Amino acid sequence: MKPYLTILFLVVSTSLFSQKNSYNIQKGYVAEGYDVVMYFKNKAVKGDKKFTTAHDGVKYKFVSKENLEIFKKSPEKYIPAYGGYCAYAIGAKGDKVSIDPKTFEIRDGKIYLFYNSWGINTLELWEKEGAEELKNKADKNWQKIIKE
Repeated sequence: MKPYLTILFLVVSTSLFSQKNSYNIQKGYVAEGYDVVMYFKNKAVKGDKKFTTAHDGVKYKFVSKENLEIFKKSPEKYIPAYGGYCAYAIGAKGDKVSIDPKTFEIRDGKIYLFYNSWGINTLELWEKEGAEELKNKADKNWQKIIKE
């Protein structure tokens, strides 16, 4: 009976570990601790440690108990596309790139985050180079990335 428990443990722990690898958890939180509910109010606001939760093995911060409860009711709605990595980089090159949590877009009911530093704003590139085509490429690239 013992070998079965060992195998079960390995399968469960491997799947949990691979889930965490699918998320950009810079600074310990998805979206670098910015409140993912606030993005849908067209605001980028850093969450408060008093209002945190975990979902799918990663942590989220919120500005209020109200936003925390909103997230808990429908977490899938608020998970950023591509695990919170830069949408442009996933689409253009299939690379996991950090983000600036203040640079975002809501598209088709989903949060897309972007890199914005050193004079490079990938949200602007995303729009200029064709967001829909890049999104389609990113969707395909992301499926390859999460299988790795």
